[in-house]
Amino acid sequence: MADISASDVKKLRDITGAGMMDCKKALAEAEGDFDQATDIIRKKGQAVANKRAGREATEGVVLAKTTGDSTKGAIIVLNSETDFVAKNDSFIALAKSILDLALERDPANLDELRELEMEGTKVSEHIMQQIGIIGEKIDVSFYEKIEAPQVTAYIHPGNRLATLVGLNKQVDVQIGKDVCMQVAAMNPVAVDKGDIPQTVIDKEIEIGKEQARLEGKPEAILEKIALGKLNKFYKESTLLNQDFTKDSKKTVSDYLKEVDKDLTVTGFVRYSLSN
Repeated sequence: MADISASDVKKLRDITGAGMMDCKKALAEAEGDFDQATDIIRKKGQAVANKRAGREATEGVVLAKTTGDSTKGAIIVLNSETDFVAKNDSFIALAKSILDLALERDPANLDELRELEMEGTKVSEHIMQQIGIIGEKIDVSFYEKIEAPQVTAYIHPGNRLATLVGLNKQVDVQIGKDVCMQVAAMNPVAVDKGDIPQTVIDKEIEIGKEQARLEGKPEAILEKIALGKLNKFYKESTLLNQDFTKDSKKTVSDYLKEVDKDLTVTGFVRYSLSN
C-alpha cells in the first residue's frame, strides 16, 4: 500500500476541490497515482449525481454579464437543491466561471455550453465533479445570449433574477440599466406589439370577449370591448408601451426617444428563480 502524505492529499485537493478525506481515500485506492485518484474523485461525483438525479434543483443563482465592448451579453442559471449551497462563495464562483466561458466561446445553445472545456474537462463533467464535492444535485439549466450595438446586463440583489437588454445604438450605460431594471420589475412578454405571436393575440381577444359576455354585455359590442382589452394587454405586457417605472407619465418608448429619436430595444432576456 502506498504511503499517502499530507502534502499529497493537499495536492489532490487543490487539483479537484474535493474534501480531504475523499482525497486521502482516492489516493489510497489509486496507490498514490494522482491521475487515477482524480478519476476516482470524478467517478464519485458521477455516482452522487446518479443517486440524486431525481431530486429537484430549484435553488441557485441567475447571473448576467456583457463582453468588454458591451456588444454581447449572456445569462446563465446554475441550479442547486438548497439555498445554503446557492449562497456559497465557491458555488457562485463556479457560476461566474461558466458565464465567463460562455461569453468567451459564444456557444449557440445550452447543449454546446455544456460541451465546452473548462479547466481541462467539459463543463458537464466539471459539474459532475462538483456534485461529488458538494453532495447535492447542481445543474446548468438555462443559457441565453443577446448581440446588439449595445447590450446591458443587470443582476438583482440576491442573484435570483437577471436581465439583458439590447439597444440599437451606443448610449450612456445608465440608459440600458434603466431598461434592464424595467424588464426586471415589469416582466414584459415582448418588445413591442408586432412581436406578439398572432396565436397569443387571438387568445387575448377570445378571453376579452368571454369576460364581456359574462358581464352581460351585448353580443354586438363584444369585439370592440375585446379590442380595448387587447390594447390594455399591449400596454401592460410589451416593453416599449409599458409605463416607465421611473416616471409613469411616459412610456419606455418615450423615455428612449428623449435620449435619441431613433433609439429602441432590439431584444431582451429575463430569468427569475421562483420564490
